[in-house]
Amino acid sequence: MRGTIERLSDEGLGIVKANKREVLVPYTAPGDIVEVLRWRRKKRKLIATDFKVLEESSTRTEPKCPYFGVCGGCLLQHLPYEKQLEFKKEKLSTYIDMDVDVMPSPVIYGHRNRIDVVVSTKGIGFRRYGTWWDVVDIEECPVFGPASRKVLKSLRNFIEEENPTLYEIGKNKGFLRYIVMREGKFTGELMVNLVTSEGTLPESFPEYFPYATSIYWSVNRTESDVSYGDVERYWGEPFIRERLDDVTYLIHPNSFFQTNSYQAVSLVRKVAEFVDGEKVLDLYSGVGTFGVYLAKRGFKVEGIEINPFAVEMAKKNAQINEIDAEFRVGEDKDVNSLSEYDTVIVDPPRAGLHPKLVRKILKDRPETLVYVSCNPKTLSQNLKELSESYKIEEVIGLDMFPHTPHVEAVVQLKRV
Repeated sequence: MRGTIERLSDEGLGIVKANKREVLVPYTAPGDIVEVLRWRRKKRKLIATDFKVLEESSTRTEPKCPYFGVCGGCLLQHLPYEKQLEFKKEKLSTYIDMDVDVMPSPVIYGHRNRIDVVVSTKGIGFRRYGTWWDVVDIEECPVFGPASRKVLKSLRNFIEEENPTLYEIGKNKGFLRYIVMREGKFTGELMVNLVTSEGTLPESFPEYFPYATSIYWSVNRTESDVSYGDVERYWGEPFIRERLDDVTYLIHPNSFFQTNSYQAVSLVRKVAEFVDGEKVLDLYSGVGTFGVYLAKRGFKVEGIEINPFAVEMAKKNAQINEIDAEFRVGEDKDVNSLSEYDTVIVDPPRAGLHPKLVRKILKDRPETLVYVSCNPKTLSQNLKELSESYKIEEVIGLDMFPHTPHVEAVVQLKRV
């Protein structure tokens, strides 16, 4: 089938219609003329697997990454950045049913502070788009920055000289599985975390990364294809640090932190701007990203998080910043009354707020809600549910993830 890409889907794939079929075509732009030779079905959608761009749209730009078009990491590098922002603005505005501005990322290459690189017999790099079994071999990742080239070169030298076995995807065989890089963009500190199967790591391993602030060896003792495990040993510092304005955060291999440090500054500032009153409850508080930042500004903060390790890190972050905030392990059902707080912050996973929490919010009716979301679809559903007691006071989008279809949103809701 042949046709013209009409627009992008929510997932950032070009949509072409022909012969009563709608096919999603990756790495295309509105205005491209394409020929689709084969496609696969995924969740009632048709996604092109073999296609040609016969005529390129004038809106395209040259991707900076040499692996664009095969690597599954970035889908939108071929669009000028202002077009990416237009796409995200339209997407967010459609879901929230009002005009929403999207703040551009201050940096659009070298912005990611974490990448998880597959180490396998197929290659050392990222998953090939549309597959779980194949890997695009890379020498560096431009969205992470120059340190990625240095780390991957060191890793290949280690493999060449020590000859450890590489993981065979799908067979659960082999020793080396992932290498995870984390970098404090505002501190320059670098963490290297090698994730392996059970086995023996050559003693020489840390010698290959003398420039790293922190070096970890983690063991994944399961068959699950994940880039984390039990910490077996570390060299150098136990944490690296990142700094957002005047707040320092400790980063551990197994802790979550916003992946775009430059835009994370805008995010914490915006959350602080939307908070009203004195007493704040930070649900899904994680490592204290919002809670510690707010406490530094004089708010009385209580954070609740289901992950005990994240709570431990939040307490460490409160301690090193010399602020008074309470973080504890728990679920939303452990809160006696949300009405005790002036502002409640929610930053749920992609699935959105649990129905029980929505009902609790509507019952207790705290004055102000600040909803941070990485999924416009579930955000839209939750906002409709909350609308019986709340109205949107302010909303802003933030581009945390340049060159991808994802967009973050922060919404301030007021009780009516």
